[in-house]
Amino acid sequence: MDELPLRPELRGRTPYGAPQVPAEHRLNTNENPHPLPDELLADLGAALGHAALDLNRYPDRDARELRADLAAYLSRSAGTTVRPEQVWAANGSNEVLQQILQAFGGAGRTALGFTPSYSMHPIIAAGTGTGWVDGHREEDFTIDAAAAAAQVREVDPEVVFVTSPNNPTGTAVPLGTIEAIYEATSGVVVVDEAYAEFARTGTPSALSLLPGRPRLVVSRTMSKAFGMAGLRLGYLAAAPAVVDALQLVRLPYHLSSLTQAAARAALAHTDALLATVDAVRAQRDRIVAALPEMGLTSVPSDANFVLFGRFDDQAEAWQALLDRGVLVRDVGLPGWLRVTAGTEAETSAFLTALGEVARDRRSTLGD
Repeated sequence: MDELPLRPELRGRTPYGAPQVPAEHRLNTNENPHPLPDELLADLGAALGHAALDLNRYPDRDARELRADLAAYLSRSAGTTVRPEQVWAANGSNEVLQQILQAFGGAGRTALGFTPSYSMHPIIAAGTGTGWVDGHREEDFTIDAAAAAAQVREVDPEVVFVTSPNNPTGTAVPLGTIEAIYEATSGVVVVDEAYAEFARTGTPSALSLLPGRPRLVVSRTMSKAFGMAGLRLGYLAAAPAVVDALQLVRLPYHLSSLTQAAARAALAHTDALLATVDAVRAQRDRIVAALPEMGLTSVPSDANFVLFGRFDDQAEAWQALLDRGVLVRDVGLPGWLRVTAGTEAETSAFLTALGEVARDRRSTLGD
């Protein structure tokens, strides 16, 4: 690659990606472990077959019917009215975030995110030529509202990312903190809610903050709670003016007819798809409850994963779990690892393996 005229800020970087090494239990990518319901699979086949009849034609470039369905889902789930003109969809929430930075970031502009957080935010920033600034978190990975607002005022970024629930920690951000950050900037505030459906009871969504805040954006995905990671469908809710701005940078016909048809079929089965959420939450809470007996702890999680530790050497613990057939994620935080809440059987395998690792650790410390 050295002989190519690569942009200087991209030199020396490595592509995003979780290690996909052979393992019996893969709990490192935060997927929903439950298969799609049979009734959806039948309708999905019919919907794709119908869409295939017109594959010689371009798709609806504005995805109007899909956006109407997404708006209806958000209005029902969040208890607040979201109109179709407030919704935009793309190929995964990553493309949604990329379009936001294409429209509001770019050369000479800055984005700020409170790290550790979703590692794609600074990668997408680099890809769009947007400068990146790491925001501060407390030792317990929470965001202090006053400190965050002060840093935002100092940096004066064009785009601020707030991930809630946060990845990789799982922590949700109080609405008051989001309000403080919004009031501290004249830029766009993006609340990345990829894991919102897994939040504990009583955890509010930033969708309720949209009225009267034209620079607030809430992004979501169908990859997690909906169990449609292979579909690659992400979306956002914001003021209509934000959606209009994104249409200036989106590629022509960026959402295929098949993607739109599949997403609409899935949304028609929302209740069946989201029926697995409680099962995933139960396994998440089971992991959290089991950790103290092993001499370990976790960060409170509103997502479908748990950040757990503390280890003297998390890389060594990661390998020890892999040696026992369980693949988790080393997110680069010293002393911590992240595990996805899987099926009951997968969670049992993880807890058994972790128990053995913890016993070996205590035995070594005892020696």
